[in-house]
Amino acid sequence: MSWLAIETGGTKIVARIVAAGGMVMASGRWPTTTPEAALTGLVAFARSLDVSDDPLVAVGISAFGPILIDAAHPEYGKMLATAKPGWTGSNLRAELAETLNILVAVDTDVNAAATAERELAAGQGCTSVAYVTIGTGIGAGLATATGTLRGALHPEIGHLRIVRRRGDIMPSTCPFHDDCAEGLAAGPAVAQRLGTGETLIAREDVRDLTAGYIAQLLVAIVLAWSPHRIVIGGGIGRAPSMLAAIRSAFAEAVRGYGIGPAATAADFIRPAMLEDAGLDGALLIARGLVPARLKDFA
Repeated sequence: MSWLAIETGGTKIVARIVAAGGMVMASGRWPTTTPEAALTGLVAFARSLDVSDDPLVAVGISAFGPILIDAAHPEYGKMLATAKPGWTGSNLRAELAETLNILVAVDTDVNAAATAERELAAGQGCTSVAYVTIGTGIGAGLATATGTLRGALHPEIGHLRIVRRRGDIMPSTCPFHDDCAEGLAAGPAVAQRLGTGETLIAREDVRDLTAGYIAQLLVAIVLAWSPHRIVIGGGIGRAPSMLAAIRSAFAEAVRGYGIGPAATAADFIRPAMLEDAGLDGALLIARGLVPARLKDFA
């Protein structure tokens, strides 16, 4: 057997075909242009190998959103209103399933990353893991022993409102909210606060302000989801000294409230360990569609 893992992003699409035993049979990468081009490229990629000895049995997609991830919905996999031109209303999952005549499942990129980090890396041994990416935008997913957090849609944690620090009058970079986490602490907001050529290492004031806003978001996640661990990814989240600043701000934001032993452990907030967590998660999604054991891919 073999599986096809796909991660769709705002700028690129990556894919990997993996056979039993974990051998990577092929890898592909394309710019994200139109859903039609994505379908054409992925179908050609899937059909490019002689898989007679390891037939392709399922596809897993780790997708940007907003997207319908309720498998019971008649339009499962449909992309909702998005700023990515041409993608609103598209359904790559359904098109791949029909064209390849194969099982195809989809989840959000952050849910997939949370699954991969929980099963394979920074969240191993934890019953529940929240993955928070802080980059161009802010998103979060939750993976547990029984699956990922899904509802009528999926969490949009980055748009939770946070309390502005007194004196912070910078306009939000979110077009919808004046004071959401994404608008005040994601990459565009950080870039707006920094001068030309400046970095977060040189501007501790910007780093600490951003860390404080992120810490507020993490406290909200703890109060709402109560994960056993939070894993931080994304360019801003992995910036030098940022994790230490976030941990310090988180401890201050909790203010002694009883959030339990897991969230007060020294390693509760950890950096992501996987370079391709979304793609690794997509593989786990595909593998979950057919009987298989994770240890086969060790």
